Amino acid sequence: MDIADDAALLVIDVQRGFDDPGWGPRDNPDAEANIGRLVAAWTDAGRPVVLVRHDSEEEGSPLAPGTPGNALKDVVADAAHELLVSKEVNSAFHGRPDLDAWLRERGIRQLVVCGIQTNMCVETTARVGGNLGYDVIVPLDATHTFDLEGPGGIRLTAAELARATAVNLDGGEFARVVSTDDVVG
Repeated sequence: MDIADDAALLVIDVQRGFDDPGWGPRDNPDAEANIGRLVAAWTDAGRPVVLVRHDSEEEGSPLAPGTPGNALKDVVADAAHELLVSKEVNSAFHGRPDLDAWLRERGIRQLVVCGIQTNMCVETTARVGGNLGYDVIVPLDATHTFDLEGPGGIRLTAAELARATAVNLDGGEFARVVSTDDVVG
């Protein structure tokens, strides 16, 4: 797989609060290890790493600023990075500082997006990135999510949601969905 020398790795919301049992059953127990592999590969290659942190404004959220759950997980807590984006919504492109402006100032056109949750902030960031004209790559095995209930009691498992995200992103031409092995080769 061709990865640009300046491709940015966006590491989305790899925070301790997602270990809270209140989220329910999750998929992909290897997600954090694969995220770690990507961060190591980017660091070794001298490519830019962007960490993204969800600073929830919801009362009682395990991701709220000032709580232990807001902190980044060990796999990325000490990672060398060029930018930390703080956000309160699903897309890293709607955080602070302005991710799109930062990327454009540096001429970065390719993004590799990993992190938590597959069908929420990872998918939304990838969709917005695709809409903004970036070449977006999502190594799906470097993401994870949780079971989710929707209208009328419809419940999808985390694995079903991850498959739906893969179809949405790749089938909808927002991003290429691949594996970590495809990216790090």
